[in-house]
Amino acid sequence: MTREERLLAAVIEAVDTLVDDFDLIDFLQALCARCTELLDVSAAGVMLEDPGGKLQLIAASDEHTRLLELFALQHEQGPCVECHRTGTARLNIDLRSPAQAAPFPVFAARAREAGFLVTHALPMRLREEVIGGLSLFDSRVQDLSAGDARVAQSLADVATIAILQHRTIAHANQQRAQMHAALTSRVVIEQAKGILAERWNTSVDEAFDALRRYARAHQLGLSQLCRRLIDGQLAADAVPRP
Repeated sequence: MTREERLLAAVIEAVDTLVDDFDLIDFLQALCARCTELLDVSAAGVMLEDPGGKLQLIAASDEHTRLLELFALQHEQGPCVECHRTGTARLNIDLRSPAQAAPFPVFAARAREAGFLVTHALPMRLREEVIGGLSLFDSRVQDLSAGDARVAQSLADVATIAILQHRTIAHANQQRAQMHAALTSRVVIEQAKGILAERWNTSVDEAFDALRRYARAHQLGLSQLCRRLIDGQLAADAVPRP
């Protein structure tokens, strides 16, 4: 398989995130594997923002890289941490160079202990939204070419779009589920109002007001109370008549 074919396969994998059984961890592990294959680097790792905006390690190509990335998060330093903060790529960082490693000396020392000599970090970004970073590590002293840098950023961009698209779909599904639950609850409440109004020979508004007062007094959700009434778990006489 040519490099172009492998790159196309990586894009297709990203498109597959639109299916229902999308597994984020598996997808990003595959991204790390694709990076090492296509870019001829030794290792890769992916960090993503959690809902609170804090970076979390999600995937790494091997255990040494996983521990190194966790170390970076613990000390809040390293190219990927800076890349996420600024939204700017950091390429061809010689971890042996005091000048290049000056912004993150502790991380650089730990990376060298892990056997890495060069590192790169690329933002996972769509327009102005940065959701994480892609780290690349090499045990050899070699620069990432301009072409390889474009491929790396393209992989990060495609992964970002796939993740955001999946989040959009998941959010839409959640909203539909919430709407369905709301409509179901509405039907239950209407039924309960009808039961009490018929039993008391009163208006549904008065029955509804009685249900609301009982629910508040007993710290129950209104739909929860109405389901109990309909299912016979709560006797209609238990609700005070207005």
